[in-house]
Amino acid sequence: MAAPRRAAGEPVAVASAVARLLYANGLTTERLIETVERLGRAFGLTISVLPAWGEIVLRIEGDALPGSPVVETVAAAPAGVEMNKVTLTLNIVDAVAAGRMDARQALQALAKVDKVAPVSVLRTIAMNGAGAAALGIIFGASDTATLLITFFSACAGGAARRSLAHISANFLTQPLCAALLAGVIAALASRLLPDADPYLIALCPCMILVPGPHLLNGALDLARLRIALGVARFSFAGLIILVICTGLIAGLALGRESLPRPSAVVAVPLLIDMLAAGVAVAAYGTFFSMPWRTLAIPIAIGMLAHASRWLALADGASVAGGAFIACLLVGVIVTPVANRLHLPFAAVAFASVVSLLPGAFLFRLAAGLVTLMSAGEAANPALLVPLVIDATTAAMILLAMAFGLIVPKMMLEHLFPVWSGVAPAARR
Repeated sequence: MAAPRRAAGEPVAVASAVARLLYANGLTTERLIETVERLGRAFGLTISVLPAWGEIVLRIEGDALPGSPVVETVAAAPAGVEMNKVTLTLNIVDAVAAGRMDARQALQALAKVDKVAPVSVLRTIAMNGAGAAALGIIFGASDTATLLITFFSACAGGAARRSLAHISANFLTQPLCAALLAGVIAALASRLLPDADPYLIALCPCMILVPGPHLLNGALDLARLRIALGVARFSFAGLIILVICTGLIAGLALGRESLPRPSAVVAVPLLIDMLAAGVAVAAYGTFFSMPWRTLAIPIAIGMLAHASRWLALADGASVAGGAFIACLLVGVIVTPVANRLHLPFAAVAFASVVSLLPGAFLFRLAAGLVTLMSAGEAANPALLVPLVIDATTAAMILLAMAFGLIVPKMMLEHLFPVWSGVAPAARR
């Protein structure tokens, strides 16, 4: 057997482009592998896919391929989420598999997909503000001043992120600057508008920045025993959360403030909670470049999920229990929907349950650790109690969400492949 060498030819170029577009834009690893393998079969090739952080290695064999087996290393990092590109790429793969498109036509179509622009700046900024304000309503904001400042802060953060995207390719710069801006605005609001809620003004614009799809894709990789890639995804998401906490605390410190404790919990009526959840889902769909025509589906799923959580909490369930019930429902519904509509499961599922993420507990934990460090040896041991509570609560919610979203997906695709939108011989 000939030694592997770098591959050439149009079918290999198509496979490389498909792998790169899907991997870099949020598709789950399992579905990425199945899609590239299916594409290879359409070209009469056998393709093995070995994904790692920063690259994908394709080992390609076929009687019509000179020098088979050959190897193609594709540079790509799973750091972005653009649903539109994923959908368009999967449609091209379907066309090739059905014989409606040859390799040359596929290459031309993929080149166009690669150049698809994200959603407009104006839509991004407006939905950034609307999503943060909607989260404020879900978390109990009732005064106009708090909601307006939250909206303005998130809009400013969205504008900063889009501007920085043209300056730096570093994925950490954007959330750091947006969180810093949110902290500064919250500090100013606490001084100038004492009737507003500075806790929610600081929290909600930063909740918009939490990298939920990367956490969910990492959990899926760990569940399928892709340990190295799962750990890499979690590390990337953890770095983003760390810079969000750093930016928020630094912004508050610039205004000589610290993250305040939350005010008394305000009960939100069921209908208001559902409507606000719909707005938050629409905002996240915008961040992930979801077309307007498909946005109604995750909005409906998110509203239904929030209704189930609201009813569970009203019946006495814990915060983690309510999150588990909502995520279980989302996992059952999103699995067939995402597969049939060619949407990234992690992005749709996360958008539907965004307000359930324990961002508030993580931000309070970070602020509490800074307070404890500042106190030094004179720190009161009682300061540890809220830190332990926040850390434990955040961990329990994350575990509940991971199990609620992942278990239904894996079970449905294994037991009911046709209903869940996967072929019996091509489970994702």
